[in-house]
Amino acid sequence: MSQKIVFMGTPEFSVPTLKLLLKSEHRILAVYSQPPTKAHRGQKISSSSVENFAKKKALNVRTPLTLDSDEEYDFMKNLKPDIVVVIAYGKIIPKRFLNLAKYGFINVHASLLPKWRGAAPIQRSIMSLDSETGISVMKVVEELDAGPVMYQAKIVINENTDTQTLTQVLSQLGAKALLDSINKIENGKAKFKEQNHNQATYAKKISKAEGKIEWNESAKKVLAKINGLNPNPGAWFEYKNERYKVWKAEIVNKSGKIGTILNDQLIVSCKDQAVQILEIQKEGKSRQTTEQFLLGNKINQGENIA
Repeated sequence: MSQKIVFMGTPEFSVPTLKLLLKSEHRILAVYSQPPTKAHRGQKISSSSVENFAKKKALNVRTPLTLDSDEEYDFMKNLKPDIVVVIAYGKIIPKRFLNLAKYGFINVHASLLPKWRGAAPIQRSIMSLDSETGISVMKVVEELDAGPVMYQAKIVINENTDTQTLTQVLSQLGAKALLDSINKIENGKAKFKEQNHNQATYAKKISKAEGKIEWNESAKKVLAKINGLNPNPGAWFEYKNERYKVWKAEIVNKSGKIGTILNDQLIVSCKDQAVQILEIQKEGKSRQTTEQFLLGNKINQGENIA
């Protein structure tokens, strides 16, 4: 049975679900996304991934600065949606909106709720050395990511998992889960379970300052930061007043004084073991493998970058 759907999402993570909905029997009444932002130091206006995709498909796109206006409320009310799908939209949905859809507002969140509610669940999960994560399909309520959950799917995180890869995997997983969930909702087979709010943890937004690598942490924690902040904003260190972004690394069984370059291949000593830098980017330059980087740059063995 075809459902009338309003879709709300912004980043690339949301696009696979919108694609899958378009291929289904359901009808997209409108697509909401965050308004365009200035990118590249204010030189260019950049639209969201969802807005770009929706416009290519000639969908009805709305990018309001706020949902708090009567205009936006009346617009959605007049659409009379059966379901509103929310995936990484980036704004809190006002309480009065939540009763506008026949079956409510349904959200796909990239964590195993109640763990990692909030803006950066994928990054926080990797950086906290979690062994698993996943997606949760839940009903949207007034409190952030606190609604009852109807479905969860888990995947394993290992020391090589980075945010870019994990985001792609979870977005595909979430898209399939969302479509299955809509079918259960319309068939009356959906079972929602309240979260244990006492176990809730919060994934606050990542700041650029958090990207600084603390070499006095364990090698596992250092690697988790590098992976968790790949691709944005990136983990970095400074050497001779220049910043270097580390894209990729691995743990090696070596040790020395914390923050010291242990050889001529950019192995850096941590609290316990060491980290071999595999891909690096000097500020203002392109991303390079360590081998490429060392052809034109040098950070000497014995130097300390802590």
